[in-house]
Amino acid sequence: MRGLGVSQNPDVDFPIVNIAAHLRGASPEIMESDVVDFIEDAVTSIEGVKQISSTSRQGSASVNIEFDLSRNIDVALQDVQTKVAQAARRLPREMDPAIITKQNPEDQPILWISLAGNRPPTFMADYIRNVLKPQFQTIEGVGEINLGGYRERSIRVWFDAPRLEAQGLTVQDVTAAIEREHKEVPAGRIETAEREMNVRAEGEAVDLEAFRHLVIAYRQGGPIRLKDVAVVEDGLEDRRRMARANGDPAVGFGIKKLRGANAVEVGRAAKAKMAALRPSLPEGLSMNVNFDSTVFVEESIHEILFTLVLAAVLTGIVCWLFLGSWSSTFNVLLAIPTSILGTFIVMYFLGFTLNTFTVLGLSLTVGIVVDDAIMVLENIYRHREHGRGRSRPRPSGRARSPLPPPPPPPPSSPSSCPSPS
Repeated sequence: MRGLGVSQNPDVDFPIVNIAAHLRGASPEIMESDVVDFIEDAVTSIEGVKQISSTSRQGSASVNIEFDLSRNIDVALQDVQTKVAQAARRLPREMDPAIITKQNPEDQPILWISLAGNRPPTFMADYIRNVLKPQFQTIEGVGEINLGGYRERSIRVWFDAPRLEAQGLTVQDVTAAIEREHKEVPAGRIETAEREMNVRAEGEAVDLEAFRHLVIAYRQGGPIRLKDVAVVEDGLEDRRRMARANGDPAVGFGIKKLRGANAVEVGRAAKAKMAALRPSLPEGLSMNVNFDSTVFVEESIHEILFTLVLAAVLTGIVCWLFLGSWSSTFNVLLAIPTSILGTFIVMYFLGFTLNTFTVLGLSLTVGIVVDDAIMVLENIYRHREHGRGRSRPRPSGRARSPLPPPPPPPPSSPSSCPSPS
């Protein structure tokens, strides 16, 4: 079993492709008319489409495309990506690039860990993004880490309407100035006869104070800075999601494993890493496991393996009772580990994992293996019995006995004598 991946479900791609589209601030009606309708029209002509369903929400939409089972899902995914790219010119320019994925139960997080405490949300967001997430991403077998209840760090600009009106500015003027001033563009290089130097134009604000001093416009020869017409604060994005652990505000992160990796080993390594990081946590923070699917996977695999061993033992007892021979029983039982070992070798090279389905199939085939072994044993025993009943050829050096005389002919029936004339 060493080297085989262990998971709850097999690595099977469902014949479903999902398209996720996001347009900030758009109502569900706008998402349906301006985004979903065009995407559905584009993917309808793809070969093998069985059903299309969509859901529109505030600022987001999801389109699920179900294909026939005979359709290659990887090829279908490429066709969907091509069709969505062709329809991009009809979609709103402000929309984020569509995310196209296929569904697989192996892509779900196997472990959810929460970081809870009484620290400010900005501190917790920076700590989990800069400290914890890189630590867990280095674990062997970890594919991706999803953050739950997490809000991105952002700078908020609160416009002051009276100040804007006094300076003769509008919100669009300030927004355009921020986009123009807060960026870094290539500045080329300076070449001389002896040396060459790269020129860097540092236009981005490095901290909050530098961002407040961005020049918005010039009035009467003097600059008008961002702090003169707005209040600039350091904070987080809008609070549209929330997570709690034991009643305290928390930020959770889910650990996904690589396909084919051992889910139990990845879970153990993640919990070992968590135990190693707990002593170094800042004061007021705690880290605990909220959901662990590897426990169920480990228990289910152990239970099925125990059933497999128990079936083999009971089979041996029954065979000994009916056959009455230790050697015959041993021959029958020897077929079980031999067949299972060969199955593990084939599973390893074909990339199959040890999950509830494969182990259950092994348990069901124990009876078939035993039946075949008993049939072969009975056939061998029958041939041996037939060999004992036949006359063995005599050695060539021994004198042969004379052949027995032939049996006398059967008596002939009496014939009537002819009468004298």
